[in-house]
Amino acid sequence: DHPEVIEYEVFDTLVEKEEISLAGTMEKAMLRVGEAAELLSVSRWTIYRWVEDGWLRGTKLGKGSLRIFRESITGLIKRNETAIAG
Repeated sequence: DHPEVIEYEVFDTLVEKEEISLAGTMEKAMLRVGEAAELLSVSRWTIYRWVEDGWLRGTKLGKGSLRIFRESITGLIKRNETAIAG
């Protein structure tokens, strides 16, 4: 089970978005689910599923507020870049 394949034209946008969107969050080690979804151009439910499936790493704060580790988002982008390029 692999995460949804990111289409090539969407991937180019993700690379650009990573530089733009993460610029405002560089000091943040963790992102809210909505921030991660926006960055990756997927739904919030996809983020929850990818965490459950192990494709993104996150942690729960308090009674269940999920935060996604920024480096796991970058890793997902890079893994897809390799898969597309290869």
